[in-house]
Amino acid sequence: MKCYICAKEGRSTDAVAICIVCGMGTCMEHTIRQELDVWEGGYPFPAHKVGKTIPRMLCPDCAAALREE
Repeated sequence: MKCYICAKEGRSTDAVAICIVCGMGTCMEHTIRQELDVWEGGYPFPAHKVGKTIPRMLCPDCAAALREE
């Protein structure tokens, strides 16, 4: 798989990750790694944050959209 953003720019770069939100393949230059809090609990409450985080890989567009929330 190739990086979608690089392909749009006319370059051919191998993808190293897939955006967890939109599924876009991204290279090292375009992959944004963020830590995601882990929550557990019953529906609808109580929920509590677990002490550990898990990484998530995002494309630049989805990372920007999630920062706006």
